[in-house]
Amino acid sequence: MAGIYIHVPFCKTRCAYCDFYSTTLQELKPRYVEAVCQELAMRHKYLQDEDIRTIYFGGGTPSQLAWEDFKKLFASIDNVYGMKDCVEITLEANPDDLTEEYVKMLATLPFNRISMGIQSFHEPTLELIGRRHTATQAIEAVHRCQNYGFQNISIDLIYGLPAETPEQWKQDLQTAFSLDVQHISAYHLTYEQGTRLWQMLQRKEITEVDEDTSVELFRILCEQMQQAGFEHYEISNFARPGYRSHHNSAYWHEVPYLGCGPGAHSFDGKSREWNVASLANYILAIEHGLRDFEQEELDIDTRYNEFVMTRLRTCEGLNLNDVKQKFGKPYYDHCLHLASPYLLQGLLEQKEDALKLTPKGIFVSDDIISDLMRV
Repeated sequence: MAGIYIHVPFCKTRCAYCDFYSTTLQELKPRYVEAVCQELAMRHKYLQDEDIRTIYFGGGTPSQLAWEDFKKLFASIDNVYGMKDCVEITLEANPDDLTEEYVKMLATLPFNRISMGIQSFHEPTLELIGRRHTATQAIEAVHRCQNYGFQNISIDLIYGLPAETPEQWKQDLQTAFSLDVQHISAYHLTYEQGTRLWQMLQRKEITEVDEDTSVELFRILCEQMQQAGFEHYEISNFARPGYRSHHNSAYWHEVPYLGCGPGAHSFDGKSREWNVASLANYILAIEHGLRDFEQEELDIDTRYNEFVMTRLRTCEGLNLNDVKQKFGKPYYDHCLHLASPYLLQGLLEQKEDALKLTPKGIFVSDDIISDLMRV
């Protein structure tokens, strides 16, 4: 099985925290759609005839595309790869794009999962981070999708926002639970260099939350998700039973995927590729029958490091027998030796030959994962 990711780079405006590749050059949309269709055909051998299990439209803002755009893209995917084995087809969307007319249109397409970037239900925060929607629009968009038959809805939330308090975060979570969605992704704010929010931080116009507050916000997140019946199946992802994201789970379990569009990444099990993060250059290359991309062959150390990083992020953890089988006893010994201090500190636990992050360990997971890697 394999997955297909389509990167849709178009945004009406750029959010203050975002460092994903995006553009506001809407006039290039028709040429972009044609270029992606051409890339899908050009790379028909990349997945080696694996059945396509998931399709994911990410961005950017995929909900900036129109019905005819999606029809062309789905036709290309179906013609080249086939879609009969797809179990999950996701659209990332902005709440203010999900009007009555737009959701009605989406319901006529193969999408069976909507991932909505809400981020916060606190109006001043939404304004600060440059979101186009209001809290009311977000709530109405969720209900609208439900009314049109979408039964697998995910929402994104951000915590650790400037001046955020535990009480405000609890209110955001309670509002999210009241919407009866199936999946919630919750990410701690990262100040990515060059973003508008990072520049505001440098100018001291905003203040970063302190570490104690961050820890408390994460504790509240885990506690309230559990009480609301959500399974904490990956560091930043929570799902009701049966509603884990198939597409994202594939990333964490080494399933091959093809990424099309500017800035999109691909993985075939042995190497990674990524397209140029420039819409104009991407289109120009494809129109000339070429691709502007880079590639990295994955040596054994890199594959081991990625295995550690992805598996420790999941609730199943890092299976030590898999480490020994895939990479050999030296890697097994290296991993267990470096894990020992974290086991003693209660940041890792060992259950049935798997290393798992404890609740305390999850918050410092980056440090733990980094220490277990081969350098």
